[in-house]
Amino acid sequence: MANSNNNSNNNNSNNGNKMSYEEAGRKGGEQTAKNHDKEFYQEIGEKGGEATSDNHDKKFYQEIGAKGGSQSSNSSNSNSGNSNNSNNSNNN
Repeated sequence: MANSNNNSNNNNSNNGNKMSYEEAGRKGGEQTAKNHDKEFYQEIGEKGGEATSDNHDKKFYQEIGAKGGSQSSNSSNSNSGNSNNSNNSNNN
């Protein structure tokens, strides 16, 4: 992580001390994580899922389901990677 912070600091000095969008997003995300708990993220995830459901039909879900299914069946590595990611997200 030290390298990314150094790179961000170098970018800031090259841009007249303006923060990059990437750096601003990272800092905002870190601050949000400090101020909110797991329930907060569950609630906003649920709201996002409901909004997506309201704005898309059955065909949308069939298409993204087919894309996800074809990606995971093409490579056994992606299945194991997805399992690890799922486990990690549950621990947060």
